[in-house]
Amino acid sequence: MTQASWTQRLFRSGSHSAHDLRLDLFWLLGLALVLIATGIGLRDPWPADEPRFALIVRDMVASGEWLLPRVGGDVYGDKPPLFFWMMGLSLLVTGSLRIAFLLPSLLSGLACLLLIYDLGRRLWNRETGLAAALGLLLTVQFVWQARQAQIDATLLFWVVLSLYGLVRHLLLGPAWGWYAVGWAAAGFGVITKGVGFLPLLILIPFVVLRGSNWSPRMQAASAGGWLIGPVAFLLAVSTWLVPMLLAANADPTLAAYRDEILFRQTVGRYTDAWHHREPFWYFIVEVIPVLWLPLTLLLPWLVPHWRKAWQARDLRIGLLLSWVVLVVLFFSFSSGKRGVYVLPALPALALASGPYLLELMQRRSVQRAMFILAALVATICLLAAVFVLIQPEQRVKLLTNYEIDVLGPLLLIGGVGALICAIARPGRGPVAYAGLLVTALLTVSYWVNPAMNSARSGAAFIARVEQIDDPGAELGFVGFKEQYLLNVHRPIVHFGHARWREVDQEAADAALWLSGSDNRQLVVNEEMRQRCFAGTTSKSVGMANRFQWYIVRGKPSPDCVARGKEAAVYHYGPPGSVSARPARAS
Repeated sequence: MTQASWTQRLFRSGSHSAHDLRLDLFWLLGLALVLIATGIGLRDPWPADEPRFALIVRDMVASGEWLLPRVGGDVYGDKPPLFFWMMGLSLLVTGSLRIAFLLPSLLSGLACLLLIYDLGRRLWNRETGLAAALGLLLTVQFVWQARQAQIDATLLFWVVLSLYGLVRHLLLGPAWGWYAVGWAAAGFGVITKGVGFLPLLILIPFVVLRGSNWSPRMQAASAGGWLIGPVAFLLAVSTWLVPMLLAANADPTLAAYRDEILFRQTVGRYTDAWHHREPFWYFIVEVIPVLWLPLTLLLPWLVPHWRKAWQARDLRIGLLLSWVVLVVLFFSFSSGKRGVYVLPALPALALASGPYLLELMQRRSVQRAMFILAALVATICLLAAVFVLIQPEQRVKLLTNYEIDVLGPLLLIGGVGALICAIARPGRGPVAYAGLLVTALLTVSYWVNPAMNSARSGAAFIARVEQIDDPGAELGFVGFKEQYLLNVHRPIVHFGHARWREVDQEAADAALWLSGSDNRQLVVNEEMRQRCFAGTTSKSVGMANRFQWYIVRGKPSPDCVARGKEAAVYHYGPPGSVSARPARAS
């Protein structure tokens, strides 16, 4: 079967019956479940963010305190709570944290695909909707983030829903109901992560372009209707903001949380980030070229089409691409940058590519480019397998740190990928790429993740701690990682969450606590041990998170004890542990 024939059979150009729509959804959602849902329940939360969020949610559900997120009893003011509420609801429904922590991302990813499919179908046709949705699904950053329990996939759902409502109004309207949905979704996005307002930036290019001969655009609408949007936005934000502000008037802890999340974690983090500082061109040079594959691979063929659409004053393309540029620029101007920040722009890029993907997939040059991409990834995997064979110390290092022999997975992905390429040949490059992606993700789901889980989740480390510690003595953690609290089975003490900017003071606070009784012990890393506990009796518990860890007992440094503060002590009892009680400062 030729490239043209199999693509035409898949998209069935010109057919728009209810049966064909159902068939589209069957293939789209079926492939999405294979790529995203496989492996759910086979691993625990992993760093950097997943253990923190899972810990917050587990304790939130157990304590019934839904308004104020806490990490081991310490207030967590980095993010609004809507994502935690969604994960908490998943936990209440499933009863399993292993399943619940990944459900918001999975459901958000599926919803994004459906919204992009339907919007492409309405703006252009069924074929465009399906091509755009598949293009989004097969893009590296989207499919990977939908498999993680970070906030960004859930934020993406609110962004796409907001864009869906706004674009239906601006280009196919007036549709005031969808306009209100667009603003409300942006509001819910804000109480998921502060940048949830980003879809509203699409109003800027709309205002700029609507006065010329761009089309399509909405018919004349009453000016008063535009106020519905801000009202919907405020109502959505108020579902969390109003109860929080009212409670903060009577609770100093909530008042501090209010100030942290409304000012320091929003404006302050954008204008003067304290970590992840990268140059202006970071996203354009280091992130988008790789993480937005294969769409970025198609840019030499897409850009001429976009240029023609721009010259033809096609507002559909003009509006979507202008918004993508605005989002990338918005994050580029911030001093703090992470690759995942630009994820919200990706669905709009896929949608703007949708009208041309079917035609591009029938070009030999595009077929070969996709084939080369698949063959290159398979070759890299095979070369990596050869490398660990001739450098056994690297293989042993990975096995020691992550409890996985990488040789097998590399050979499987590389070998199956090479076989797929041999069968597909250059004439079916897109099939080769999709087959390789499926192979890689299934291997990760059913081999790599289960093998690495004990090491990556912190369970193995905590098991060593609980084998070595004195069960009759109090146990404290200094500079703890969230996954440690997620895996402990006994009440513990800690000295505050994420105090990496005040390491000396945290060590001093721990020293004061340890000096208060001979029946106390501390888990500390090598850095902390040298600061305040060099003279104590110590037992090694091995490596974790790139540090050597010890259990120490005895007399800490007197200078550290003198600088310590008793108020910094938090008692944490995991749900179900003996003597568990609400975590709070002493």
